[in-house]
Amino acid sequence: MELEFTGEVWHWRGPAPYHFVTVPGPQCAELADVAGEVSYGWGMIPVSARTGGTTWTTSLFPKNGGYVVPLKDKVRAAEGIDLGDQITIVLTV
Repeated sequence: MELEFTGEVWHWRGPAPYHFVTVPGPQCAELADVAGEVSYGWGMIPVSARTGGTTWTTSLFPKNGGYVVPLKDKVRAAEGIDLGDQITIVLTV
């Protein structure tokens, strides 16, 4: 399954700060259809993600009934991504 969407980069200030992009509702509905087959511990869904010319592996985090994509620092640096930027992400589940 491949999903493409655009979203804003936001920051979570927890004990280990992370940057995320929220998966929009329609794509979350598609993910919910396959979550039972692919998720592991706490509802995480392993994916391959791509933005621009950078591809990385990660897991979608469940949040508020949907999912968020964590953006690694290496990805943000490689693509020149800053807080508040709108980026397009392609996920392969």
